[in-house]
Amino acid sequence: MAYVNYPLYETTVFEDFRIMVENVAEKYPNGIAFSYKNSPKDRDTVKVTYAETRDYIRHMGTELIHMGLRDKHVALIGESSYKWVCSYFCLMAVGAVVVPIDKDLPANEIAGIVNFSDCEYIIYSRHIEDKIREIKDNIKKVKKLICMSKAGIDGAVKLSDIVSRGRERYKNGDNSYYDYRIDRDRLATIVFTSGTTGKGKGVMLSQKNIVSDMTQGMYLFAITPKTMNVLPPHHTFGSTVNFVGHFSQGCEIYISSGLKYIAEEIKEQKPSHLVLVPLFVETLYKKMWQAAEKSGRAQTLRRMIKVSDFLRKLGIDLRRKLFKSVLEAYGGKLEMIICGGAYLNQDIIDTFESIGITILNGYGITECSPLISCNRNKFQKKGSVGVPILGSEIKIKDPDENGEGEICVKGPHVMLGYYKDPEATEAAFDDDGYFKTGDYGRLDEDGWLYITGRLKNIIVLSNGKNVYPEEIEAEISRVFGVSECVVYAGESKSQGGKEVIVAEIFPDFEALKEKGIHDAQEYFEEEIKKINSRMVSYKAVKKVKIREEEFLKNTSKKIMRFAIDKSIE
Repeated sequence: MAYVNYPLYETTVFEDFRIMVENVAEKYPNGIAFSYKNSPKDRDTVKVTYAETRDYIRHMGTELIHMGLRDKHVALIGESSYKWVCSYFCLMAVGAVVVPIDKDLPANEIAGIVNFSDCEYIIYSRHIEDKIREIKDNIKKVKKLICMSKAGIDGAVKLSDIVSRGRERYKNGDNSYYDYRIDRDRLATIVFTSGTTGKGKGVMLSQKNIVSDMTQGMYLFAITPKTMNVLPPHHTFGSTVNFVGHFSQGCEIYISSGLKYIAEEIKEQKPSHLVLVPLFVETLYKKMWQAAEKSGRAQTLRRMIKVSDFLRKLGIDLRRKLFKSVLEAYGGKLEMIICGGAYLNQDIIDTFESIGITILNGYGITECSPLISCNRNKFQKKGSVGVPILGSEIKIKDPDENGEGEICVKGPHVMLGYYKDPEATEAAFDDDGYFKTGDYGRLDEDGWLYITGRLKNIIVLSNGKNVYPEEIEAEISRVFGVSECVVYAGESKSQGGKEVIVAEIFPDFEALKEKGIHDAQEYFEEEIKKINSRMVSYKAVKKVKIREEEFLKNTSKKIMRFAIDKSIE
């Protein structure tokens, strides 16, 4: 395979979470591990070193062991914060089973997960205290509530008090935190998938799963000195890639104050790279062009991109100078974005590359801890989600004439199974022990992976042909004025329930208005006709549906397809 000759990057190898925390504290004791603001309005940024983080985790762990949390299932609920990350690392280090839960779920769903996953303790943020208070009487197995800040619920313990008591115990010779032997192969966390096609499952991961995913994955790409976390912590892309992967390499992680502060914080904090899902990248891309249009510099920007691309072919790279004013909107130091979680339009990747920001598109799934493949810093293939991480085997199940089939994965990063669901676990693996991802794709002759679509999203026509909606969505997303788009098979009432391919579009109404386009329906119908003319007939979109509101999304910012009303006139 051609990519084998591209050098591997340096990485830090570690066996478990406790060793990870110790190693990086020893290597970068005075390096900044985390930075954040106590309030979005604060001018000052709090900075915590790796040595300070190690001590905080060790002291917390010492007291949690004394409280009896070892081997217990512990729910961890809250927004991304220094205390959330330290709690996550600490619970792993003391041998508890961590159950990260989406803080934005309704209270009854949080209670359902807490009960189903047999949690006996809850560590929570004060921002969801009302939900905890609401479910308190319905979570009978829970013995103790631990609040990350001031506790307002009777009987709840303040996390800072736990850390203080643990510090005293450690000073007085309690070495229980270090004496414990961590079993890397046993259950360490239960992560509930956010499911875009229905109810999620409890994915069981071991420390070996997570650690191998990062130690083997981080060989493939070089991270820069500072990143900014904007991803939800309960999802593996945030907890594993953004937190474990970057913390273990000595990278400073600025923890964002929230979605509405991201643009302002990127300018202020000046991260050198970001870890994002496609929706965030698409938003950055649209805002860049909107700003160019409003300033009357859009045409100039397009010409500069063409000139820059031509110069680069001659070995002359002037991107940081030519696009300085554009890059200042991202803090001026941003040079890379690691992106995964869903499809990202190649045009967006190419445009960012043209102005000096490399996008490393990758592929992952919760059941694989999550990283499966990624592009390299200076070695990428258009349309591909990269090469498999080290130690990961990928095969294509039942490939068709184009080599496309279900993507199956085997390796130390693949889950233990689904919690309390042996039937689903058995169904998820083939006879050779490969995990069936449910995604369709192909491998090229060099072993690079390409995603075609999601198995559950495939439209099977009456003539037996398979249509991947993601392929059509990719084409439609290139049309000016498309904010979001979902393609599906809908039942036409006017045609007696006949199944037709529908493109449902949420337009960027403001952008259309600025262009003098006032009839979105007519405009997009004409644009879809152009797309249909370039595709085989059976893939033609027969109905265009305009919606006034954006699609419902889960907290991973993926559109929830199952929630779409697919009835049409």
